Amino acid sequence: MTATLADIRDAIALLPKPEQARLLASVAAEVSETFPGIAADVGVCGGSARIVRTRIPVWTLENYRRLGLSEGGILQAFPTLCAEDLVNAWAYIRAHREEIERDIAENEAER
Repeated sequence: MTATLADIRDAIALLPKPEQARLLASVAAEVSETFPGIAADVGVCGGSARIVRTRIPVWTLENYRRLGLSEGGILQAFPTLCAEDLVNAWAYIRAHREEIERDIAENEAER
């Protein structure tokens, strides 16, 4: 059986208020770890975080930025991207600095 959003909302309404608060805090904590426009799948780009609907790893965009390419330059180099994709990438990088550093270092080692 698949529950609809309405079913879930009705079930939550039956919980005591303290339980509702704990449930919502738990959901909020889990959702805060997601980044819109960013995906990571084991079978795509070696599992590195990437821009959804593309095979462009987030670490690649950060590497270009470090090399001095402006956002406009990055968008020209990757015409399938839009400004919102870069905003999402920069937010992801801020939250996952060590992961991005590791991905860049691994790429440099492969050269």
